[in-house]
Amino acid sequence: MKWIVLFLLFSSSLFAQIGGEDEVYLNGDRIEAKFNGGGLDKFYDYINANFNFSKVSKPGRMVTAFTVNELGEIKNIKVVQFVDVETAAEIVRVLKNAPKWKPATRGGKPISVEIKFPLDFKFSKKE
Repeated sequence: MKWIVLFLLFSSSLFAQIGGEDEVYLNGDRIEAKFNGGGLDKFYDYINANFNFSKVSKPGRMVTAFTVNELGEIKNIKVVQFVDVETAAEIVRVLKNAPKWKPATRGGKPISVEIKFPLDFKFSKKE
């Protein structure tokens, strides 16, 4: 039997978050960070195109956290939950090579935000 990796972009338990400082925004003046003109859906497309899925050895959930700073750069990459070391190293490689984001803003000024980014890996049997 051969195994292939099925990468789930969006599952019912997906919990990608974009968060910043602990503040309440009553005026709605905060605009979230954007990747290639879109949101996390565009970032999932980037990950899917650049991630080497042969590095995944078993199914499971991996969660990363990183900061998109005021310049739109990805910084402070952390693997919060991982499947195995090789898979964790691969996501760090992909995140380090990611293009810049359009930074989040508050009151028209760029701000840093933290993003929690889950990835689910499942194996399926190839008949």
